[in-house]
Parts: sequence; structure tokens; C-alpha cells
Amino acid sequence: MEKVSRLGADFSLLLVTLVWGATFVVVKWAIADLPPFPFLAIRFALAFLSLLPFIILNHKKIDSKTVVKGLGIGVFLFSGYAWQTIGLQYTTASNAGFITGLSVVLVPALVAITTRTLPRPPLLIGVLSATIGLALLSLSEDFRLNQGDLLVLLCAISFALHIYLVGRYAPEADAAILAAAQILSVSLLSGLFSLIVPQSSMHFTANVWLGLVLTAIPATSLAFFIQTKMQQFTSPSHTALIFASEPVFSAIFAFFLAGEILTPRGLLGAALVLTGMLVAEFTGGSDPLARSK
Repeated sequence: MEKVSRLGADFSLLLVTLVWGATFVVVKWAIADLPPFPFLAIRFALAFLSLLPFIILNHKKIDSKTVVKGLGIGVFLFSGYAWQTIGLQYTTASNAGFITGLSVVLVPALVAITTRTLPRPPLLIGVLSATIGLALLSLSEDFRLNQGDLLVLLCAISFALHIYLVGRYAPEADAAILAAAQILSVSLLSGLFSLIVPQSSMHFTANVWLGLVLTAIPATSLAFFIQTKMQQFTSPSHTALIFASEPVFSAIFAFFLAGEILTPRGLLGAALVLTGMLVAEFTGGSDPLARSK
């Protein structure tokens, strides 16, 4: 694949985020009938199967280091989903949404710690704007700490580590192989937790099949392949900032699909998230791990 500009890579990641936001309502409907861990196990298994033809065609590029790295990165991806699922039982959806979004702050912090270099001011401004926007978009006015907030913070840390590690290893690996290994890791771990953690009754309704079909390929195999490929040409901090727009897209699609209304406070929050992205994108806000030139 030819070299992609940073703007092109960031736009591709924005499309991935749009897909994730669009499927939020569908997933919410699906896990009402099928518990989250079995749903994730099947979703990621189908996603892995969809990548098998590409893996077979590129079998000469398979090497143990890439597979091991992908499986390891997948542990953090699964950890994010797992802690979020468990934490949601002990906190509010608004708290969970905001705390999960804190990966937009954690990723630049990881980059700064590992490279001993502070992010450039435009990136810091973008991150601050997006964080305030997430708070307005996600949190209720009577924000209170709950027992599950610490668990959801572990989810945010896990997602931040996933973004950081993909940015670190993607330039040296085949994107399809690295993405497939991550996806397989999540599927296997989700299946294991489905057996370990007590599950409510499972019903394979029309909503479940719709959720699986819509998420397995566009929101999983294709999405993580694009993330893995495009993080070769942009930085982890930019990726985290772009992914912070997921609640914005989910709110938009929730309005059209489920009739949920976004308040003026939420609209202001969405505007600040998008402003933060644009500030970092068009004023040169980057970090030392950026791959574009």
C-alpha cells in the first residue's frame, strides 16, 4: 500500500469512529437479548473468519512476532470491553461514557512518558477541548462518583494502551495479520469469560442477528484493519482524539434511529469535541510517535 498522508489516515479513522457510533444503538438492542461476553465472542469470531481469506493470501507474511504482538494487543482491547461491561453494573452510563473517553488524555500522557517529550501546544488544546466536550456530552449535572467508576477507569486505561501499542507496532507489521491476531484474541477471551462469568439467558433474536451482522465486518474486521493500517501514518494521540468523537456520532444516530434528543448542553459538548479534533488536525498538533512526514 502506498504511503498515506496524515490527513488521509485521520479521515479514515474518523470514518471508523462514525461506524462505531452508528452501531451503538444496534449493539444496545442486541445485548438486551444476548449477554455482552457471548455477543463479543461471536462477533469477533465472525470478524476473524472474514479475514481468513486475506490471511491465506498473505500467508508468507505471517511471522510469530507479529502474531504474538497482535494477541498481546488484543488482550488490552478485550480488557477495555470487559472492564466497561463489568463497571456499567456499578455506575451510571453517563459516568462510564465520560471515563471511557478519558483515553483521549491518557494516550498523549503515555506518549509523553515513553518519549520524554511533551506534546505540542495545539495537541494539548485539542485534548483539553475534547475532554471538556466529553464531560458536557456524557455527564449528568449531578455527577457523583460510583463504585464502578474505578472499574471503568481500568477500561479507559486498557483502550489507551491498545491505541498506543497499535501505533507502536503497526508500522513494522502486516496490517491484516496484526488485526486478525487482535480480533482472535478478543474472541477467545470473550468465549472464556462467557464460561467463567454467570450469564443471563441467551436468545438469538432478530436484533441479535442484526447486531452480529452489522458489527462483525464493518465495525470489527474492517474497522480494526483500517485502524491498524492507518496508525502507520498518524500518531496515537491523533487516533485517541479522533476516537473521542464516537459519543458524538452515537448521539446523532441515536436521534435518527431511537428518537433520543441531544440537549443544548450535549450539543455544546459535541461541538467542543469536534473543535478539539480540528484544532489538532489543522494546526500541526502531533506527537513524537507520528509516522507521517
